Amino acid sequence: MPITFPTLGPWYSTEEAAKIMELSPGHISRQCRLGKLECKQIGDSYCLSERVVKRLPDNEFNPADMANYFLQQLPRIVKRNNYPHKPRILGILAPVAGDAASVVYARTLQKACEVVGLELGLVENDLDDIGQQILKANADPSVHGIFIFFPIFKDERDRQLKDLIDPSKDIEGLTSFWSSKLYANERYVDEAKKKKAILPCTSLAVLKTLAYVDNLDERMGKTFKGKKITIFNRSDVVGLPLAYMLVNDGATVYSFDIDGGFVMHKNGTKEAISREDALKQSDMVITGVPSRAFEKIRGEEIKENVTCLNFSFVQNYEDSAKKKAGVYVPRVGPMTIAMCVRNAIRLYENNKAVYERSENFNPEFSWTTYGKPVDELAA
Repeated sequence: MPITFPTLGPWYSTEEAAKIMELSPGHISRQCRLGKLECKQIGDSYCLSERVVKRLPDNEFNPADMANYFLQQLPRIVKRNNYPHKPRILGILAPVAGDAASVVYARTLQKACEVVGLELGLVENDLDDIGQQILKANADPSVHGIFIFFPIFKDERDRQLKDLIDPSKDIEGLTSFWSSKLYANERYVDEAKKKKAILPCTSLAVLKTLAYVDNLDERMGKTFKGKKITIFNRSDVVGLPLAYMLVNDGATVYSFDIDGGFVMHKNGTKEAISREDALKQSDMVITGVPSRAFEKIRGEEIKENVTCLNFSFVQNYEDSAKKKAGVYVPRVGPMTIAMCVRNAIRLYENNKAVYERSENFNPEFSWTTYGKPVDELAA
């Protein structure tokens, strides 16, 4: 198994790399020492990147290193601002047996929070109790953020749970309050423009990754100016917010879901467009369709050197498209984690005047107030 450095990896020890690459550990160590392999030195040992060990295609981008870079910057913010106590985030899960993937995601986010200097308390509740726990956490100044690990009900009730969260504690940025800010392109929550708005974690992760791999200068309202971008996903969790973010930053966006595609404009008008026309014009193609029934993107449909990114757990590209792409990004999970932690810190900063009053900090606080700690659950 790959080890993690410093938080999300994946990196491999020389012994692990030797088995995969069918070389001796000594040979790999010498190559690392001579600077001929991409690696990081830890004491007297080396860790090799996944790109080297698994011999990833030259055009494939692993977002883990970028995510680690973001996470390495965040502890400095926490330290510089000298928080009197660790900001606390309540992580709510449905009964764990219902969705193992949510537990894995929760553990990864918890680990990232620990490294940065935050505390993520993971609890589970009976389905009927979750709404009440959210309302209780909203009113508790000892809780500084709330994160629901969806799916919970797997229907419209999940949307209702999102909107129960106080926007000042909404780590994911999915409440209607933050959505309205995004759709109106309002980037601050105060007149003095000192407190920045929160953006949805996965959408922000995709946007940051695209700007990085295409070497774009991140300028407010202009980062994607002149770019034509197709998105296959129009959910209100990722695809739709992402489309608005890209339009707000200057892109022409072609948005698709099961009902077809249209061109999005800043003024809110829309016009129909076909998959064929959208793809042949696009500089970037983003997919997030969690269905194997989706007609995968083929090489002959896209331009040369297009940037292709997939954020679904189902791969939405044929091999021909992956090979033709100038850059292919197969996932954004590590960057989503980094953006969640970033959002948590931003929310705390926006509201720290309230949280850091001595009367609002409860030294006897316990996560058991909000449910059964996940750590106590049977494996």
